[in-house]
Amino acid sequence: MKSCLIVIDVQESFRHRPYFDAAALPRYLQAQNALIAAALADRIPVVRVLHADEPDTPDNPFSHASGLVRPLEGLMAFDAALTVHKARHSALVGTGLDVWLVQQGIGRVVISGIRTEQCCETTARHASDLGWEVDFVTEATHTFDMPDTEGRLLTAEQIRHRTAAVLDGRFAQVCSVAEATARWQAA
Repeated sequence: MKSCLIVIDVQESFRHRPYFDAAALPRYLQAQNALIAAALADRIPVVRVLHADEPDTPDNPFSHASGLVRPLEGLMAFDAALTVHKARHSALVGTGLDVWLVQQGIGRVVISGIRTEQCCETTARHASDLGWEVDFVTEATHTFDMPDTEGRLLTAEQIRHRTAAVLDGRFAQVCSVAEATARWQAA
C-alpha cells in the first residue's frame, strides 16, 4: 500500500500566539524531522500543509499578509510533493489534497504536525472517514497547554495522551516514528 506523510501547520504563525511555549519544541522538532528524513529516504511523498485564514492583515499571524505562513524555524528543509493552504481544521477540506491523494494512489496517510488535538486529529478522523488508512505519529505532533471548560489546566502531554486514546484503533493506528517508518517499508 502506498503511503504519504502529511506535515500539518508546522509554521511560524504559532510563535506569535499567546499560548506558544517553546520548551517542548526541540523534542517535537527532533521527531518531526526524523519522520520527514525517513520518508524522503524511502521515497515516500511528503505533503506540506499550511494554515492561512482571514482577516488577511499583518496583525493576524495566520494570514499571508503577516509573512508568518511559512515553515517553522528548526523544521528541516524539504521539497514537498505538494503544498496546500487550508482555512479549516481538516487538511482535506477545500485544499484539493483528497483529490491529489487519490490521483497518486495513496492508501495510507501518516499524520504529523501542529496542533495534536486540532488540525492533526481532525485530519486523521476525516481521512479515516474517507477510507484512508491512517497512521498518527503522536511524538511527531505538537500542542500547547490549555484550560478545560472548568478552568483546569490540561497539559500538552495530557492532550497528546487523550488524542492517542480516542484515535487508536478507531480512526488511526497510533505509532512512533520508528513504527510508522516500519509500516510504510513493509507495505
